[in-house]
Amino acid sequence: MKKITILNLKGGVGKTMTAINFAYYLTKHHYRVLVIDCDKQGNLSKFFNAYGYEKPTTASVILGERKAAEAIQPTKYENLDIITTNMELVTADKKVMMDTARQQWNRFQKALKELDYDFCIFDCAPDINMITINALAASDEVIIPAKVDEWTFDGVDEIIRQIQSVQEEFNPNLTFRGCLLTSYRNNDVNNQGLELLQTKYKVFDTKIRWSEKADEMTFVREPLSIYSPNSGAARSYKKFTKEYLEG
Repeated sequence: MKKITILNLKGGVGKTMTAINFAYYLTKHHYRVLVIDCDKQGNLSKFFNAYGYEKPTTASVILGERKAAEAIQPTKYENLDIITTNMELVTADKKVMMDTARQQWNRFQKALKELDYDFCIFDCAPDINMITINALAASDEVIIPAKVDEWTFDGVDEIIRQIQSVQEEFNPNLTFRGCLLTSYRNNDVNNQGLELLQTKYKVFDTKIRWSEKADEMTFVREPLSIYSPNSGAARSYKKFTKEYLEG
């Protein structure tokens, strides 16, 4: 099972949007995919109509209260399952940080060994906390969605430092797969920003085009491939998934 962390320390750059559409398109290539909501806001969980407090969650798994298999919920999409979260993740993060009796960083790494999926995607909060560190320590790769604005490089620079730290301390096999430019418009600002980004980091060739349909899909709670398959954003995510799989 290949495990991928989707992360940026800035909000509003399309992390959850990328996790949803990337995961869905992977299933169209006949892969079994598990998405894990690691953001206390639970937007990924809400999108799949699975948000709540009745069933085991990411918090239950990282605290060792429930096995990962017990926390998995099916979505209405074939081959796409989810481990949800809620605001209890805030308390769970603090408990992990204060727990000196057990290893703090390898909770996901151990919990996921029992699972049988082709891909596992962690949708992380714009924060470096114990939940994010556990996701990085368990992952094979990191993808950084990035939107061109004045603070683009600040977020990416810090994530690269965190990746290097996790590589040195916990997970030498962790790989930075690349930046994915989101909300792209073919104008001078975006193209200049892209050129600057490419001078410092590996960037996927595919750019996720800006589309109002991307915002609308969060209301209808359908991946772009279903809600608006001909939109620029939908076609971009389809192309990105193909690029990713082809290496």
